[in-house]
Amino acid sequence: MIARLQRLSRRIPGPGWMMIALVLGFMAGTAIGAGRTEAIAAARLVGGVWLDALRMTIVPLVFALVVTGVADLATSEDHADRRIGRRLPLVLVAMLFMAGIVAALIVPPLLALFPLSPDVVAGLRANIPTAAPPPAPTAAEAIAALMPINVVASAAAGAIVPIVVFALILGLALGRIDRPRAAATLAPFRGLADAMVVIVTWVLRAAPIGIFALALTIGATAGAGAALALGHYIMIQVAVALVLTAISYLLVRGFGGVPIWRFARAIAPAQAVAAGTQSSIATLPAMLASAARIGVAERDAAVILPLTVAVFKVTAPSGSLLFGLALAWMTGVEVSPLQLAVAIPIAVLSTLTILGMPGVVSFFAAATPTAMALGAPIELLPILLAVDTIPDMFRTTANVTADVAVTAIVAPPGEATAPES
Repeated sequence: MIARLQRLSRRIPGPGWMMIALVLGFMAGTAIGAGRTEAIAAARLVGGVWLDALRMTIVPLVFALVVTGVADLATSEDHADRRIGRRLPLVLVAMLFMAGIVAALIVPPLLALFPLSPDVVAGLRANIPTAAPPPAPTAAEAIAALMPINVVASAAAGAIVPIVVFALILGLALGRIDRPRAAATLAPFRGLADAMVVIVTWVLRAAPIGIFALALTIGATAGAGAALALGHYIMIQVAVALVLTAISYLLVRGFGGVPIWRFARAIAPAQAVAAGTQSSIATLPAMLASAARIGVAERDAAVILPLTVAVFKVTAPSGSLLFGLALAWMTGVEVSPLQLAVAIPIAVLSTLTILGMPGVVSFFAAATPTAMALGAPIELLPILLAVDTIPDMFRTTANVTADVAVTAIVAPPGEATAPES
């Protein structure tokens, strides 16, 4: 499965092509203006068809990933050391929720610092089928909507939260029945998830064309204001990554007993590699060296760090929430506090169920459920995808810092791992 995904990911156009398509599309749209209705209609048709091809995979992909991911977590016995195996999942999940809460607290005020003009919002909303923002549900309506009374109806309506709730319950239940029967039930879901990933990969091969068409329509209808909005979004991405990096320093001091200055000096080489390569995997040797510098036992680091690199990205939940909140901000959709509270666990769960996917596919699979839980339209998501490469070095640095911080928290320096009988 992993090898197949790696082969498929190599066929997806690189981020550079997406950025070029975005810039050229904006320039073309700004140049032609809103008066060229025929050109705008043609570009909107091309971009809409491409986006609909992505949208058709959302419900089956998310449902299959959550069911199989939760069932695997419920039955997993694969850990090298029982003490680490008990601590590590708790620390990872706690940090993911922390990242989501941080984003929920700081992103809305940061977005509010740059209010968009009504003309820009109207221009952006012109690219969305719905004419007016959907009304925010009341607290009672939002709570009632969590219960998946009719999963088929929820899927038809695109209501992602009840689908995720049902998939979560189903995955937990499959983890409690006989292994052979659970495996037989999960096999079709695994096949469905694999097939959806293949379809998404096929669609993403045409990403430069779709992004160019979408950017052209946005440039023609919203003008330069849309580019300024994207610049503000990028700055918030960087700010959130820096905040999460700083929190990792504090957590290491509080729970790992490592002085901040010592951790900062030890992690600096790994952060430099992370910023340069924008790859957590490529930074793994430097992270092992950083863990050794702060006194983590070599055996513990060798167990924990490869696992955290494979399954943990502290910026993923905050990134998903930021995507959804930015989409709502750009299109004038009001997000209630209750919707935001519901979206945090959705963002964490999405993070845990996209492991092993190609980067662009994982972006789509993680961002769409959170955006839909917030009531934000996802039509502009490919535009955020195209500019997502700019703050990536800051996110990678935050992820690497958190990986080493988790290692120091789970296996504090000086605490040796003793085999248990």
